[in-house]
Amino acid sequence: MGDRVAETTPYESAGLGPHPAGARRADSGHGSARAVYVISVAAELAGVHPQTLRIYERKGLLDPARTTGGTRRYSDADIERLRRIQELTSAGVNLEGVRRILALERELARAEDQLRAALEATRAAVDAAHRHYRREIVPVSEDRLPARWRG
Repeated sequence: MGDRVAETTPYESAGLGPHPAGARRADSGHGSARAVYVISVAAELAGVHPQTLRIYERKGLLDPARTTGGTRRYSDADIERLRRIQELTSAGVNLEGVRRILALERELARAEDQLRAALEATRAAVDAAHRHYRREIVPVSEDRLPARWRG
C-alpha cells in the first residue's frame, strides 16, 4: 500500500513504533488519515514555520505521507500531532521529552484499548453465566424448604 523504500521510517527509528496511519501514500485513505495539506498549509494550520515541520520529521516526531514525486503531504491527524507537539514544547518540554511523552501516550492508548477489550469480554462472560444460571433456577414453594431456611 505504501511507497516507502526504507524498512523503518523516522517515526519508527525514534522509538515510536509504526506510524498511527501506517506507511501511506498521500492520495490514500479517508477522513483524518488522508494526507492533503502541503507543508506551508500544514505549518500555518499548526502555527509553526515550515522549517519546524522539517526538523520534527528529521527528529522522528512526524512522518508525513509523500506523493510519488516526494512532496510531503500532511493529514488532519498529522496536524493534531503537530498541535500536541507545540503544546508540549510551549510548556517547556524539549524535543526528546516530546518524543518520549508521545511514545508513552501511544503505549497508554494501546493499554487502554486492551483493557477495554478485556472488560467487554469479561462482561460478556458474566452475562452468559447469568443467562445460564437463570435457566437452571427452579421456583420452590416455601413449604418445601427446610425449616431453617423458611422465613
